[in-house]
Amino acid sequence: MSDYVQPLPRHESPRPDHALPLAGGRAWFTEALRHRRGAAPERIGLEEIPEETCARLSAPRAPLYGMAMDRPRLMGIVNVTPDSFSDGGAHGTAQKAFRHAQELICQGADIIDIGGESTRPGAQAVPPEAEIARIEPVVSALAGASEVPISIDTRKVDVAEAAVRAGARLVNDVSGFTYDRMLGPFCAREGLPVCVMHARGDPETMQDNPRYDDVLLDVYDFLAAQVIMLAEVGIPREKILIDPGIGFGKKIEHNLALLNGIALFHSLGCPILLGASRKGFIGKLSGGVPPAGRAPGSAAISQWAASQGVQVLRIHDVADTAQALALWHAITFNDAGGHE
Repeated sequence: MSDYVQPLPRHESPRPDHALPLAGGRAWFTEALRHRRGAAPERIGLEEIPEETCARLSAPRAPLYGMAMDRPRLMGIVNVTPDSFSDGGAHGTAQKAFRHAQELICQGADIIDIGGESTRPGAQAVPPEAEIARIEPVVSALAGASEVPISIDTRKVDVAEAAVRAGARLVNDVSGFTYDRMLGPFCAREGLPVCVMHARGDPETMQDNPRYDDVLLDVYDFLAAQVIMLAEVGIPREKILIDPGIGFGKKIEHNLALLNGIALFHSLGCPILLGASRKGFIGKLSGGVPPAGRAPGSAAISQWAASQGVQVLRIHDVADTAQALALWHAITFNDAGGHE
């Protein structure tokens, strides 16, 4: 029977002498939940966690383009699409998308994630040529104007190739490298870091009554298998980010279970990327708030994720999230950061 180990992060000071750091960050743990299929989670101490698992849970994650992964990094979202669920195509032209990216950088974005294909529920696939026409001028202009790393949000190797030529430095694939089998080998040849996300089905059909045996463990198993696959094609674990895929083939209860247990994914030894910003379940749990009004709910999720050691937050509302995290950090660690 397989064991899955979810550390229980703590932040109090002083830290017990026997505690382990969580992924090299400021959170620590002395206990964990042991998950087994068909059984209730069981609380265990460090002495019951396998040595290899302890090593993966506690080891610092490799820096991403010079950025230490010991605190949450903000990935600002730029959708160069006419039909995005979050902004209704407000940044659908190259000029508007470029200006929006610059605004997000000024607000504190550490990474900019540019996408030219909507992946909202029900969205249809976009031909590679159209996707390239949308993203290429934005990536090129931004790469020439800023040193902030650019991520390309795509499932297609042709689009990734064009984006990398234009200046993108990370590939974020919402299909988890299952849509285009040539994308992984391309990223390996280019030495690119990647983000592998879990999705059930494709955007057009993913919300058609998704089912899981145990959503937390099912998503973990998928990501574990994809990390191994990517390593086999030449992408080392230290260059792989993992994303549980909130809202991609998940009902509200699935999203909540993944968020509640997100620390489990530290067991894979990779940085965790979370993309829950403005998602539909926030609106449903908030009384039907439309996407543009979901910044407070999105910031609440970001604070929870930060408490669980998540390293990268993919967000629309950078300024709001940065402010929320600054206050969370000051309170949690009793650290005013030099402000009087």
